[in-house]
Amino acid sequence: MDTKKLFRGFWVLFKGYWSSEEKWKARGLLAVVISMNFAMVYLLVQLNEWYQIFWDALQNYEQERFFPLLGQFSAIAFTYIIIAVYAVYLRQMVQIKWRTWMTNNYLRAWMGGQIYYRLQDATDNPDQRISEDIGQFVNLTLALLIGFLKELTTLGAFGVVLWNLSGSFTFNLGGMEIVIAGYMFWFSLIYSGIGTVLAHKVGRRLISLNFDQQKYEADFRFSMMRVRENSESIAFYRGEPNELEGFNLKFSNVIKNYWQLMKKTKHLNFYVNGYAQLAVIVPYIMAYPRYFAKEIQLGGLMQISSAFGRVQDALSFFVNSYDTLATLAAVINRLAGFTEHMEEAKKVQSSVTTSTAPELKISALNVSLPTGRELLKKLSLELQNSKSLLVTGLSGCGKSTLLRTLAGLWAHASGEISLPEKARVMFLPQKPYLPLGTLKRALIYPSAEKESPPEERLKKVLQQVELPALVEKLDTAEDWSRILSLGEQQRLAFARVLLSAPEYIFLDEATSALDEPRELEMYELIRRELPKVTVVSVGHRSTLFKLHDVELNLDGAGNYKLRDIASS
Repeated sequence: MDTKKLFRGFWVLFKGYWSSEEKWKARGLLAVVISMNFAMVYLLVQLNEWYQIFWDALQNYEQERFFPLLGQFSAIAFTYIIIAVYAVYLRQMVQIKWRTWMTNNYLRAWMGGQIYYRLQDATDNPDQRISEDIGQFVNLTLALLIGFLKELTTLGAFGVVLWNLSGSFTFNLGGMEIVIAGYMFWFSLIYSGIGTVLAHKVGRRLISLNFDQQKYEADFRFSMMRVRENSESIAFYRGEPNELEGFNLKFSNVIKNYWQLMKKTKHLNFYVNGYAQLAVIVPYIMAYPRYFAKEIQLGGLMQISSAFGRVQDALSFFVNSYDTLATLAAVINRLAGFTEHMEEAKKVQSSVTTSTAPELKISALNVSLPTGRELLKKLSLELQNSKSLLVTGLSGCGKSTLLRTLAGLWAHASGEISLPEKARVMFLPQKPYLPLGTLKRALIYPSAEKESPPEERLKKVLQQVELPALVEKLDTAEDWSRILSLGEQQRLAFARVLLSAPEYIFLDEATSALDEPRELEMYELIRRELPKVTVVSVGHRSTLFKLHDVELNLDGAGNYKLRDIASS
């Protein structure tokens, strides 16, 4: 990412919170934090002046001034400590409020309009970008911003002090007498300028290495999450050696990149520490002619050393913060890329239009794969209310893709889909999603627990779908997707249907893990409890034919056949 794009990405990420509905509180709190840092700089200037008085008193053996000066130092130091502690505390308050706002915004954007679904292959580890990268962005940005403003103030305050203490440096050049006023200040400026340029040359590779390190760490962590989520399948396959091989491969990427990161950090640390240590002796070298000429006393020498150190630290801000800047740049790259992908996903919309009609109606529907291969051409059908449609065809012919299109999840489609206004619709995938938490939460999903039906109603539907063993476990929190078999999960999904009472149900092989008698029982249960419901099923079993009224057969090449099952 070039510098211009990096700054543009930073500005997009930065400006949101500070121009949001919380902007005045946020700006006010930040102003307090910055003011406290300015106050700390003022106290440091007072301490710098104290150094001169204290060391001059020591040099002159003025014993009567010793303890009063220590008392003055204690008062300044105590005030500085109080301000420094609360400056950090309030900065952390800004940090947590900013992170909360950004996280909520990203979560809404990621979950809105099924962006999380459309980004499956476009962005790696979105969970890390939201949970870790946002926190790092906020933390590093505040630290660098406040640090920069503090050092800028320090430069202004101590630059004046150093200028006044430096006096003038006079030398002859070609018979011409040249006088440089504030020569120590100018030397410090040149020294830090050269240092900053060299630091960038030494450490610029750290930006891409930090970016890659975050990616490799997230990939390694995600591979272990996948094993945990699919532990039973892996155990049946005896796939442990294969998984270990995958772990080792991903971890080797982590280690190889980290070695490179270590080497570049070592080079940068050599440079930064050498640069800092050299800066310690420079003020003494620069001031020794005036000291030995007795133009200044020991206190003046110590004050020059202190002032030069403060000015040098301020001017060396980017040198000392280069590693942090490299990490921030990597975080900006990741978050900016994530934001761009979400914006692109929002633009990818199918050409399917929706309208209202008394019953389910599909008109001139075309469905294709991202490659351009057509799965369905100009499908048109009407399904009377309370009737049922079975979608059949060979594996890969587009049955599930048709359901994704009806759900509004598939972008590569065009045509028109009509349903009654405000119709209650429910889609059941082959593998139901069971959120972490109590069984009640899994049963009423996607409704919130505050919208839960009475407990007696929940127990009744569990009995109806033949899950009596779960009746007394409604308030038990477990990983239910691991504990329940797929067949039990599918029956739990039918219990959700009974609780939601939708007018239209779309089932994508939602009974594939059930034996035929139980499959029949589930369909009959739905018909008995929800007699007006309209059902669209995807399936392969021949037993499903007697449970539906109309068959839609797809051949995978764009063609289809409609057949009235009842009359054949």
